[in-house]
Amino acid sequence: MPPLLVVALGAFGAAAVVKVIVAETRRINAALDRRRAASPDEMKAVPLERDPVTGDYRPRQG
Repeated sequence: MPPLLVVALGAFGAAAVVKVIVAETRRINAALDRRRAASPDEMKAVPLERDPVTGDYRPRQG
């Protein structure tokens, strides 16, 4: 494979990875911004209870 083609494919792949990372960063920041802007009533803690079989904590039913 000619070196120029390898370099071009590497640059294309790097650009694609950067684009995915930027999109994910913007998505996460938007979610964090919504959380910061939420009123205290919207940020109520969900009561959890421990599942005796698995030991996992799950939202309390009812």
